[in-house]
Amino acid sequence: MARTESNMLPIGTLAPAFTLPDTVSDKTLSLADLRSEKATVIMFICNHCPYVLHVKDELVRLAHDYQPKGVAFIAISSNDVEQYPQDGPEAMKIFAQETGFTFPYLYNENQEVAKAYEAACTPDFYVFDGELKLRYRGRLDESRPKVENPKPVTGSDLRGALNAILANQLVSEIQYPSMGCNIKWKESTF
Repeated sequence: MARTESNMLPIGTLAPAFTLPDTVSDKTLSLADLRSEKATVIMFICNHCPYVLHVKDELVRLAHDYQPKGVAFIAISSNDVEQYPQDGPEAMKIFAQETGFTFPYLYNENQEVAKAYEAACTPDFYVFDGELKLRYRGRLDESRPKVENPKPVTGSDLRGALNAILANQLVSEIQYPSMGCNIKWKESTF
């Protein structure tokens, strides 16, 4: 596991379009199908990363708290499943069901979507407004797994961004990169 920080895509970037298979519903879904007129959270995650496992219950709580307010949540896994078969579509579906995801968990086999978003790690979070302009990117909160950082998982950074967008306020310019396992790129990708 190589600890990696997110790349911090520039604020104001328009969300790159995508169409990917959803491992939860077994349907092919696009950003246009899933986006919200209020806010859309896109998160790059995977099944095995200890940083994702550390926050998975908070991801479910966030969706529970904000989906009723009109916020869309989309999870995407872009890991190379040849090298990491535990991140394959069948395992993704089981992970989503066991964790209680109420949002799609999309499989990005060719890794093009991760490259378009400049995703670097799992988890990596992006929040877009109703016009699909990036308003927040970075960490969920300041917690980290195990003894590395004893702070509790609260989702405070992401919650702050969502609250600001829903209140038609500016999102804080102070945004910290996410940190986690590097995305497992295919050898021909980079």
